[in-house]
Amino acid sequence: MPPRNETELLEQTIELAMLRGWRVTHVRPARTDDGWRTPYQGHSGLPDLILARRGQVLLAELKSNDRRAKPTPDQQAWLAAAGGNGFLWRPTTWESEVIPTLTAPVAAALDSPERAR
Repeated sequence: MPPRNETELLEQTIELAMLRGWRVTHVRPARTDDGWRTPYQGHSGLPDLILARRGQVLLAELKSNDRRAKPTPDQQAWLAAAGGNGFLWRPTTWESEVIPTLTAPVAAALDSPERAR
């Protein structure tokens, strides 16, 4: 069943990615005495998911279907820096973008064991 909201999209994307051999990281904020915090060093706006498989690294920002829900300027900068490996995914793009991207075969050059050394 396609995801209906951003939370389901996150859960289903992680599940599919892991089933297809991707390494996946999602950094979640934690509540502190000073409010919600996400500890990091470097540039702000890291997208929701970092996915890696056989030399290919993807960055994916997940948003609800509400078109008013847009990436922040910092998130947009990360996606732009990733070029063709930066994605904005919504529940409505599950079948047209998320599934094809995560299930696509890895290019032969990226599949070479020598690249991992």
